[in-house]
Amino acid sequence: MSGTASAVRTPAVEVEGLHHHYGSREALAGISLEISRGEIFGLLGPNGGGKTTLFKILSTLMSATGGIVRVFGHDLVREPDAIRRHLGVVFQHPSLDSKLTVMENLQHHGHLYGLRGTALQTRAEALLERLDLDERAHDRVETLSGGLRRRVELAKALVHQPDLLLLDEPSTGLDPGARRDFTNYLGQLREQDGVTVVLTTHILDEAERCDRVGILHRGKLVALGTPDDLKARLGGDVVVVQAMNPHGLQVKLRERFGCEPALVDGSLRVERPRGHEFVREVVDAFPGEVQSVTFGKPTLEDVFIHLTGRRLWGEEANGGGAA
Repeated sequence: MSGTASAVRTPAVEVEGLHHHYGSREALAGISLEISRGEIFGLLGPNGGGKTTLFKILSTLMSATGGIVRVFGHDLVREPDAIRRHLGVVFQHPSLDSKLTVMENLQHHGHLYGLRGTALQTRAEALLERLDLDERAHDRVETLSGGLRRRVELAKALVHQPDLLLLDEPSTGLDPGARRDFTNYLGQLREQDGVTVVLTTHILDEAERCDRVGILHRGKLVALGTPDDLKARLGGDVVVVQAMNPHGLQVKLRERFGCEPALVDGSLRVERPRGHEFVREVVDAFPGEVQSVTFGKPTLEDVFIHLTGRRLWGEEANGGGAA
């Protein structure tokens, strides 16, 4: 096998048995996964689930307690500098200098990677044009909206032409329209430049747009696959029942229909084929006990609930900090 062919087949990211502890607390519990070149990969989970810890390790900001990480074949422990040359990073918190113009931010970042003169100027102008920022090139960052600033962050991270783009909660603070635009730009990067994208998120529609998703819960990778494959594992519609006495109705539904309703945040949730028929049967059987009932196709949050017994947002609220 030629060196070129071997490089093409090497995954962008390989993680084997990754562990990390903060004192006695285990933030990552033996995670293993591979991310292919040119893939848009999402790490979905609540705060406290392990996303931020894994992001910091992949971006070489910290070393893991144990396990192996390779990026384009380079070992994280032995070759961190080689890995950094491949990386573009967009952090959750802004890293732009708000007093500088858009172009000045890109130029200063390019200087850190040894870019100068015409090559840097040409590269920066091309990125700003692609991201519809060319008309704002000479505006100070402090005058831009949140959505425009995130696009500048993306342009800055790409100025040195990285092979792997790491994004930590990239849609934080963006309205739904700006979030969709930002996600569309990531798709363009993959299609036009072959950039591999790894992002952390707790936003469901952002995760839905990824090629594959890894769901993290309390430091463990509890599911891995395409969004459609993960949702298909539930095997039907998700029926949600609000009841006067949810505990009592939980028992009655189990006895009457042979199902296993999950009680989550005071609501009963049942995974059932042909959910609309089950809704009618429940209302007919217990008309005085059902307050409301809804059904719909599974979402990634339903997958999270199925795997953990907790809501994604509820878990985030009780996560005890970003891990």
